[in-house]
Amino acid sequence: MEPAGAPIPPRLPLAELVAVRHGQSTANVLFATARRGGPVVIPSEPRDADVPLSESGRAQSVALGLWLAALAPGSRPELVLSSPYLRARHTWTLMAEAAGGGWPAPLVDERLRDREMGVFGLLPEAAIRERAPEEAERRDRLGDWFYRPPGGESLADVVLRVRDLLTELAAAAAGRRVLLVAHDAVVAGVRQVAAGLGAPPPPGDEEPVPNASISRWVGDGGRLRLVGYGATDHLPAA
Repeated sequence: MEPAGAPIPPRLPLAELVAVRHGQSTANVLFATARRGGPVVIPSEPRDADVPLSESGRAQSVALGLWLAALAPGSRPELVLSSPYLRARHTWTLMAEAAGGGWPAPLVDERLRDREMGVFGLLPEAAIRERAPEEAERRDRLGDWFYRPPGGESLADVVLRVRDLLTELAAAAAGRRVLLVAHDAVVAGVRQVAAGLGAPPPPGDEEPVPNASISRWVGDGGRLRLVGYGATDHLPAA
């Protein structure tokens, strides 16, 4: 078998692209507790889109706003796009308030929504293993990048809609600095698209980017180069 060639980056003529994951949500807290062996509690919201920020997530969003305020005028985003989910929109609202006035109103785009988990939406992993062990086994076997839950998306599926959004963004906002406020799956999707045609998927054991983290790409007029992924040094120490 011939060795794989080097990936070919797509044409994305943005000046800069920054992707922020929303602050910690109440569901993130419940899921983390279950992973540590604590009680398995299913979030009470009727839809994933309605899950709010936790108290810590609100504080993280304010810290993101202070980071935003500290940017030099020539480095500030000129265009903000947000996921339609409450936790992402609230993250931007708190960021903008903490950073002071004068920020552009966000454009909300459905393609920035979190990964759709279908029939397993809002279920912690332990609950999925209890209710549908065969699906949990299939997820383990395929790996999270390729596993598509019934009625949901794989991470590879998320890449397709992220690619569509970035292609449109490249045509509509060439030369501009853009900020995305979205989710871990979307940030991973941006990295995959920017890496280019033929880029291999990330390792199956890769952890999601942290809540309220910053990932950043800088442009050279035609391509985007990754300069930071999942950075959290702007957040207060836990």
